[in-house]
Amino acid sequence: MKAIILAAGRGSRLKGFTSDKPKCLNVVNGKPLIEYQGKALRDAGVNEVVIVTGYMRDKLEPYADKEITNERWAETNMVKSLLCAAEEFNETIVISYSDILYDTTVVKELIKSKEDFSVVYDLEWSDLWSKRFDNPLDDAETFKINDDEVITEIGLKPNSMEEVEGQYIGLLKFTPKALEKITAYTSSLPPEKLDRLDMTSLLRSLIESGETIKGLPIKGGWFEVDTVTDLNLVNQLVESKELSFNL
Repeated sequence: MKAIILAAGRGSRLKGFTSDKPKCLNVVNGKPLIEYQGKALRDAGVNEVVIVTGYMRDKLEPYADKEITNERWAETNMVKSLLCAAEEFNETIVISYSDILYDTTVVKELIKSKEDFSVVYDLEWSDLWSKRFDNPLDDAETFKINDDEVITEIGLKPNSMEEVEGQYIGLLKFTPKALEKITAYTSSLPPEKLDRLDMTSLLRSLIESGETIKGLPIKGGWFEVDTVTDLNLVNQLVESKELSFNL
């Protein structure tokens, strides 16, 4: 099993904390985020970790079995970074954002999935978002799922909590069949649209075209480090043992 960690961007919302290093080298309980991801992936059975780099790429080389650079990292979004690793698309791949923390058990369940498109989401997202934001809807996106765990909507601006049935966490698995469909769809886009395409917009477009995107539910036990407030909060939660990540 192979994993691709998407780590090309700087993470400007972390302000001075990324002036001398990529976002995923910020530290939680004494260790950088990328080390937590690598351990969770490897402990779950991943035997090769590919990192798509960009900003300060040389600082991430030690953490990768293979490093691929998105030379246009400052001008492009997450999907373009994924496509930089298209040479890896001949096998099933776990894809992880670089600014998240999660447990090995989540990755194990994701690997077990037989679906072409598998997306991890948090049923108890509002607990975490209430700690991160005064109004959880300020930074939430719509997420709707049917009784068969098929995602029916993702990535739009919600008007109410009822429109957010879960929170996409930035951890996915795609089979070669899924990756072939992604390649076909993205190759049809104008370059300027492809450069701006984020992952939830890609998933939403695939859903609208009739693809089945399956959700894999979890209940908490993860964290997204997007701002200075997040970095301080996750360290507090780990120190108080409200959150625990093995390393």
